[in-house]
Amino acid sequence: MPEALEKIQDEVQDRAAESRFNGFIALFVAVVATFMALCNVKDGNVVQAMQQSQARAVDQWAYYQSKSTKQHIAENSAEMLKVQLEMNPGLKPELHAKVMGRITAQEVAAKKYEKEKEQIRGEAEKAAKDYDAMNIHDDQFDLAEACLSVAVALAGVTALTKKRWLFGVAGVFAVFGFLFGLAGFLHWNLHSDLMAKVLG
Repeated sequence: MPEALEKIQDEVQDRAAESRFNGFIALFVAVVATFMALCNVKDGNVVQAMQQSQARAVDQWAYYQSKSTKQHIAENSAEMLKVQLEMNPGLKPELHAKVMGRITAQEVAAKKYEKEKEQIRGEAEKAAKDYDAMNIHDDQFDLAEACLSVAVALAGVTALTKKRWLFGVAGVFAVFGFLFGLAGFLHWNLHSDLMAKVLG
């Protein structure tokens, strides 16, 4: 009789330990999945901001090109008027003054467009730099989501197979996922090539 009682006690203890382990896995999955969802939301916001920066850069470069075209037109107009003056040296003084006024106006316009172009170039380059900076964080969130997804999947397999070493592997992926997710949230300078070196 004591042997049967001992077997029952052992089985009850095993089931209790298994239940605690499954509870721990469930808590692990809940925490990892919650953080993964936060990373996903933030990544979506980063992608939207990247699209806005890219659109702003494209718009500014188009605006830069239009100013460049206007500058060339003004410079060419001034040159053509100068050639006309050279070809007609006997113009009446009031007509000569009028043409000189137009030449001056075209040269002033060309200089104005040149100055505006530099300002527009600066805005376009800033938008491109903003895009590049956000792209790093987008990559961080992507890596976080990938690692966290693998961690959740491995935790699920662990619950089915009861292989505790598999849960350790899930934990390693979760650590990398949390690390890259925090890097994205806190704007750390942690690049995805580090992950490639670790896995390589």
